[in-house]
Amino acid sequence: MKVNCQEHRKSMELLGLKLKLKEVSTDQKERDEIERRIMALEKDLKLD
Repeated sequence: MKVNCQEHRKSMELLGLKLKLKEVSTDQKERDEIERRIMALEKDLKLD
């Protein structure tokens, strides 16, 4: 599977956000923003 630079960047951002979401110290507002961004990235990468 070939991946261009933009797709690679998005997949790395997605991975980072998923790891950050597992942190206990995030507040609810930040968690909601992270979850919205994760959903957008998954849609862009056709992972949903």
